[in-house]
Amino acid sequence: MIIAIDGPAGAGKSTISKLLAEKLGFLYVDTGAMYRALTLKVIRLKADFKDIEKLIEISTSTEIRLKKGESRSTIVLLDGEDVTIPIRKPEVTNAVFRVAAIYPIRSRMVKFQREYANNDSIVMEGRDIGTVVFPQARKKFYLDAKTLVRAKRRKLELEKKGIEINIEDIVEQIEARDMRDKTRDCGPLKQAEDAVYIDTSLMNIQEVVSCLLSHIKHEK
Repeated sequence: MIIAIDGPAGAGKSTISKLLAEKLGFLYVDTGAMYRALTLKVIRLKADFKDIEKLIEISTSTEIRLKKGESRSTIVLLDGEDVTIPIRKPEVTNAVFRVAAIYPIRSRMVKFQREYANNDSIVMEGRDIGTVVFPQARKKFYLDAKTLVRAKRRKLELEKKGIEINIEDIVEQIEARDMRDKTRDCGPLKQAEDAVYIDTSLMNIQEVVSCLLSHIKHEK
């Protein structure tokens, strides 16, 4: 069984998807982590993000895998190295859209992502899972939240990491990211026609998970 979860940054996709996968005993696949891993490699190689051909070349010689860690956490492997923590650095976050918007790279990643469904039931989250990666998914959800709510959530995440940034700047970053994600040529962020729309603005984590579970059980 494939469960596709899409939505913008800060809507709660990662946290919700992890918990949902745990409740169901499914494999959790964070597609964004795969693009982040490639972005990290580009940064380490000091490659020019404007050199599209170089970025494509790097992607073809890169192995990115996700595996289950302790307590059902997901470990991200970049050419065999655990980069689970480094890929969350701001420099990666601010540059990942540059590689995610390149069609040949996205096509390669989609191929990797589809492989995870060969042997497991999965919960996969991203921007185009229900529309491009798995349009045939058994159940699709689109998680959303008001911009200010998403910004406040992001601010809390950063503060826990010791990073201070004012809310206005975060709102600006989120709006810019939403625009890039929704207007890119390949795999743009959008709700699949048959996806269940859920606004998480006024819901806590457990309420959202319960809501998704109720839809899935009803489907069964």
